[in-house]
Amino acid sequence: MKSMHSIDIDTVEMTLDIMKYAINRISNTSAELGKPKKEEELYKLVGETITKDGLGGEKAFQLFKDVLVKATVPVDHPRHLAFVPAAPTKAAVLFDLVTSASSIHGAYWMTGAGGIFCENQAMKWLVELTGLPEGAFGVFTSGGTSANLSAMIAAREAWRDKKEENKKLKALLITSNGAHSSIKSMARVIDADIILVDDDAEDKLTGFWLEKAIANLSEFDRKRLFAVVATGGTTNAGIIDDLESIAAVCEKEDLWFHVDAAYGGGALAAPSVRHLFNGIEKADSVTIDPHKWMFSPYDSGAVIYKNLELARNAHSQKGAYLDIFKDEGAQGFNPADYQIQLTRRLKGLPLWFSLAMHGTDKYTEAIETGLKLAQDTSALIAEKEYVELVREPSLSCVLFRRKGWTPEDYRDWTYKNHTEGIALVTPTKWTKDDKQETVARFCFINPDTKLTDVDNILETMR
Repeated sequence: MKSMHSIDIDTVEMTLDIMKYAINRISNTSAELGKPKKEEELYKLVGETITKDGLGGEKAFQLFKDVLVKATVPVDHPRHLAFVPAAPTKAAVLFDLVTSASSIHGAYWMTGAGGIFCENQAMKWLVELTGLPEGAFGVFTSGGTSANLSAMIAAREAWRDKKEENKKLKALLITSNGAHSSIKSMARVIDADIILVDDDAEDKLTGFWLEKAIANLSEFDRKRLFAVVATGGTTNAGIIDDLESIAAVCEKEDLWFHVDAAYGGGALAAPSVRHLFNGIEKADSVTIDPHKWMFSPYDSGAVIYKNLELARNAHSQKGAYLDIFKDEGAQGFNPADYQIQLTRRLKGLPLWFSLAMHGTDKYTEAIETGLKLAQDTSALIAEKEYVELVREPSLSCVLFRRKGWTPEDYRDWTYKNHTEGIALVTPTKWTKDDKQETVARFCFINPDTKLTDVDNILETMR
């Protein structure tokens, strides 16, 4: 019987087919937008794909490229402006293939030294962007949720180690109403309570509001408070909390200061808005997602710590088979010691290769393109009588309304544009003065998105 791992002519031909698809995919600047189908419809089209004897590579791949991939929405499409899209560079996509083909276990230096070295080169640049002090460093994760979770576990364990009584208390943290949903989810995972602090008139958390919330805590709850999570660019509107004043309160109150910059962190490389992040250099931990605004393929997040030892104390795993390699070459940075995953792919390799190939100036240029497009879109909206801004753009997010529209109008408009392959732009909810409304939202990540694309989308609202 032929082994699954044997090389034969069919395997070679399948490899060539897959490489041809990959090359066509990354060189195609007008890919289909794609749209989902119901599971029953997909089943009718492809049938049962997992069988006793197998379909064969040619058949399985044909089903994927002719049917299944068309039921997906490519996140790098220049008119995919919903959620927080992605736009991995061609270099990063190609090196993602290399990363898989290399079969490197990225948990320990002993098994992945060369790959981890590359990751650490890319991480060094991320740390430099934050301005954190010497000794700060981080590790790549599967995304912002795992990065936030890893940081909060480190924060909680550091708090528990401060006082014996803390080990008996249920932890409590403070964040803002605009914080990402993963913060609430992460709090449930670590069994911590969470307080959402009302934003100020500018819709961002400030030291004033934080101090007020802490002052209103009971004596018991103040003992339980261990961390504050600020946001460096909310995913809904791109809002950056007042990190400088929050850092001052955290220092005064001896609280762990975490900044979730999963989306906005890319803008740290943009001189035009870098000042908006002042205070991030005082954080105890920071989350950045390279698969958002740093042009890496999914999935790639990063968590950075001011004090690596605190992260290591919280995450390092011990096992008889994990501590047997004593030769000098096997000793080095072990990513598994600083976040929740043990087994891990080298999530930072595609970013490393793209940075090594293009240089950091190209990244700055691409990020500034998204920022400028948001401002240009704001001016374009002001010229059209049937739409208006909800608020001034923040980072690359633009919230706007179609005058006179109901939530159903936005829904129908979204479906129609998506079905016709024009664009994917989804509505969102915006609350102001306790009043919530449905509005439209652009999020610009892809530097290939043009203002003419935006104008054409807005014209469909007439």
